[in-house]
Amino acid sequence: MTKIRKKYDRTFKERAVELSKDRKNISELARELGLSAAQLYKWRKESEDFGSGSFPGNGNIKQTPEQERISALEKKLKDSELELEILKKAIGIFSKNDQ
Repeated sequence: MTKIRKKYDRTFKERAVELSKDRKNISELARELGLSAAQLYKWRKESEDFGSGSFPGNGNIKQTPEQERISALEKKLKDSELELEILKKAIGIFSKNDQ
């Protein structure tokens, strides 16, 4: 038997997190929304950790702005290293032809 996984859109998750901040009984709210309390706590933690970057959907990685900047800089570095290797090989090829 396969278990069907429910998917919730970003607005639903954000609204559920906001409602959970106003309520004292999280378990009761979770039942009203058709969720498990653990799921609601997970969404609250994600919202606290990533703020507006929470719930990106489609398997995207959640990153803080610093992590995004680091990822972008690492990509630039990798591209630059690749270009340098290509240039080194080209110099080697051209220097052999000159001899």
